[in-house]
Amino acid sequence: MADNKNKTAASSGYGAAVKLFLKENLGIIIAFLVLCVFLSVYPETRGSFFTRQNIFNVLRQISTNLFLACGMTMVIILGGIDLSVGSIIALSGCVSAGCVARHGIPLPIALLVGVAIGLVVGMFNGFVISRTTIPAFIVTLATMNIAKGLAYVYTGGSPVRVMSEEWRFIGAGYIGIIPTPVVILVFVLIITAIIMNRTKMGRHMYAVGGNPQAARFSGVKVAKVKFFVHAFSGLMAGLAGIVLASRMYSGQPTAGDGAEMDAIAAVVVGGTSMSGGSGKIGGTIIGGLIIGVLNNGLNLLNVNSFWQYVVKGIVILLAVFIDYVRNKGKK
Repeated sequence: MADNKNKTAASSGYGAAVKLFLKENLGIIIAFLVLCVFLSVYPETRGSFFTRQNIFNVLRQISTNLFLACGMTMVIILGGIDLSVGSIIALSGCVSAGCVARHGIPLPIALLVGVAIGLVVGMFNGFVISRTTIPAFIVTLATMNIAKGLAYVYTGGSPVRVMSEEWRFIGAGYIGIIPTPVVILVFVLIITAIIMNRTKMGRHMYAVGGNPQAARFSGVKVAKVKFFVHAFSGLMAGLAGIVLASRMYSGQPTAGDGAEMDAIAAVVVGGTSMSGGSGKIGGTIIGGLIIGVLNNGLNLLNVNSFWQYVVKGIVILLAVFIDYVRNKGKK
């Protein structure tokens, strides 16, 4: 009898969580479905969008963006922004590929080096931001240029090619029928959701983003929260750099150019407020799917890449405007 009650309570808890998720994200879910239906029935994309190969291709592509978006969600909840993640992708991917191709370092160690580079840059960002009053925008703008410059110095401006099957498996391989990056992404999303929703750090993150002064008076270690969030963002960027370098069979100093914009777009479209204090990883996932499908759809429609930047800029502006209207209505 007790087991039945526990099962009923658990199922009702899951049901309530699903209902809350749908209620919070109904608008963007509808937008995502409308976009998918349009690309599925539009004559120029009808035969190419809704295929297994293309769906897996979209999921593989958005995995890199969602790695970044996991960290970016936390940063934006704090009311900050991290502009360095795109350059971290380039630096971590190039160095990790170089460890294998140039120095003969075993693959597991090379991967750890790539992730560690992202973590170290993120920790540096977090240390400076948490210990000074310098805005996150300025600090990460500086490290963006430093990391990008180091990637060019290390490679000499040329790609570092790695053609081994072991290297290829990380970004371009499959586990069963599922692309490897998607499997990695599932674990990352679960860990991020646990941190944000089930830990003291997650609760403190929202408190600091809502009102840092009040959080400090309540005993929250604001500096510790800021340090952790930026370190996590750097870690995710390092992971994204390795996956992207594997998918391209090379570490490239130009990799990650503009990646921070796609990550910010996914987070903002997903409903995270740029003013800080609110946002959910579930919304970010849907936002990432929307950006990924939008990119894929524009490519299938043969839209000029220059115009694609315009479209994504409009999407970001629209999402920020909606966030502004929503916050204005709460005042």
